[in-house]
Amino acid sequence: MIQFQQVSKSYPGGFDAIRNLSFEVPDGELVFLAGHSGAGKSTLLKLMAGIEKPSSGAVLLNGQNLARMSRASLPFVRRHIGLIFQDHKILYDRNVFDNVRLPLDIIGFDHAEGRRRVLAALDKVGLAGKEKLNPISLSGGEQQRLCIARAVVHRPSILLADEPTANLDSDYAHDILELFKSFHQVGVTILISAHDESLMADYGRRILRLKHGQFCA
Repeated sequence: MIQFQQVSKSYPGGFDAIRNLSFEVPDGELVFLAGHSGAGKSTLLKLMAGIEKPSSGAVLLNGQNLARMSRASLPFVRRHIGLIFQDHKILYDRNVFDNVRLPLDIIGFDHAEGRRRVLAALDKVGLAGKEKLNPISLSGGEQQRLCIARAVVHRPSILLADEPTANLDSDYAHDILELFKSFHQVGVTILISAHDESLMADYGRRILRLKHGQFCA
């Protein structure tokens, strides 16, 4: 379970990205984060992943307060989290296979089992047979699929996706959301941020709406 208890996040210069947010996401739920650019969606996801620490309040992951954890302990918590960044963070000096394998290399995963997992993840997202390509040769939608494969290859229990449908046409965006739906169906907790609520309407899930760092109707 993910819990926010009166969480605020301020940055130098007095900018309040998140203000006094309290909510929880039970295990296995799929939740959308909606809001304008700068509403606080990315900050909220970074707080969940332990990338940022709150200025006040507590962010709990399965009862563990991320803000109080040592820097050495955080990587072990993050092994349960898959992250999909808005700017992709693809490494263009590596092929598709090596990009997806990166999280497994970081945790020292067995080579043979790692290869099986990478190929299975690529197949799941529709990139089977493209593992030797340089990512720069992929379309925008395929690069997003690569990012999703990289986020799920270590089989996390939580997926955090920051604007995964941005810059995609509506058909491709729906295809990406169907991928997330398939992960949700096997019990993965998922939070997806987006500014286009029309995409969310088809999925009938809970929508948390942010405006200037606070929840709104």
